[in-house]
Formats: sequence, C-alpha cells, structure tokens
Amino acid sequence: MADRVKRRYESPRRRQQAEATRREILDAARLLFERDGYAATTMVAIAGEAGVSLKTVYVAFDTKSGVLRALWNFLLRGDESDASIPERDWYRAVLEEQRAESQLRLLVRNSRIVKQRVGAIFEVIHAAATVEADIEALWDRIQTEFHGVLHAVVESLDAKRALKPGLDVDRATDILWTISHPTLWQLLVRERGWTPDEYEAWCVDTSCAQLLSRPRRRSR
Repeated sequence: MADRVKRRYESPRRRQQAEATRREILDAARLLFERDGYAATTMVAIAGEAGVSLKTVYVAFDTKSGVLRALWNFLLRGDESDASIPERDWYRAVLEEQRAESQLRLLVRNSRIVKQRVGAIFEVIHAAATVEADIEALWDRIQTEFHGVLHAVVESLDAKRALKPGLDVDRATDILWTISHPTLWQLLVRERGWTPDEYEAWCVDTSCAQLLSRPRRRSR
C-alpha cells in the first residue's frame, strides 16, 4: 500500500489567533517606536508591551528591523494584504481618471490618507536608516517605490498633453515627488500645526500650478 501523503491542517481559529497576536505586536511596536525611537526600543520591550513572550516576537518577525519593516508595510497599505500600491483600487482609479486636475486631486487625497497612517513611522525609519543597514535599505526602497508610483501618474498626465510646455516626465516627477513627500507633511502638519485639510488644499494647488499647462481655480 502506497504511503499516504500527509496534508498539513491549519485551523482557521489558530490562524486568526496568530494574526491577532501579530497585530498586537505591531501595535505595541508602533507605540514604542514613535514614543522612544528605534534605537531605544528593544525586542524585550515590544514583547512586554504586547503581552507576549519574547520568543513569539522573534518567531513572527525574526529581527527588530523585521518588525519595523512589517509595521511600515501594514501602515502603508492599511491592511494585511500583500497587494502593493500599484495593485490597489484607489491607485488604479487615479491612473484611470481622464481629467488632469481631478487626477492630481484624487492622488493628493489618497496620499493624505496614507500620510495620516505612516507619517510618524516614516520619521522613525528616516532616523534609524543612519544607524542600521537593514533600515537604510528599507528607506532606499521606500524612496524608490514612492518615486515610481508618482512617475506612472506623471506619465498619464503627459499622455493627456497636460504638462506645462517644456516640462518633461522625469523633471515633473521630481517636482511632484518633492511636493508630496512625507517630509513636507511632517513639517507643515506636525511641526507648523497645519490641519490635514489645509495641507491637502496646498498640495493640490501647488501640484497643479507647477505641473499643469492650464490655470485652475484655487482650492478653498
């Protein structure tokens, strides 16, 4: 009689418990990273804040940089899905929008929503990138992916002949990348006390003024 192939059985309840534990660890890490900084936060502290064993944290994330990387991915996407930003419905809606001004407005609105989730952790990663190679690699990846996401939007604007005369796609992408960079969110909202609505209106006005060939009415 042929040997039977044993199939691994995963209990839905056990999987849900594992996902809940993972989320508790990420929530604890977010609190500690934002409050104390990356360097001062230990895996022991994360385990204690989450109410789990140290072994559980290591099994789930392997390293402290792994915790920060997983936290960034979760906050950036807003859920546990593996779908990247280019695969998200909201991003596809931006690319499919036919009116240039509406396209930038929709991009800024969704970008603001993301920044409200990731803003503080973005600064944690920025600071930690100077002291740990794994985080430096994460920082570089974030910059590259962010630029690439915006490059596709600018290519769409260029296909509509909406860019200012003489403004090529690469330069326009650099301009949009600078205007919408999370560092400016930190400066204006967290440091200078702008409301998210004020930031969004400024970002729309500035993006349209810098990139588009036709004048537009200022946001209110």
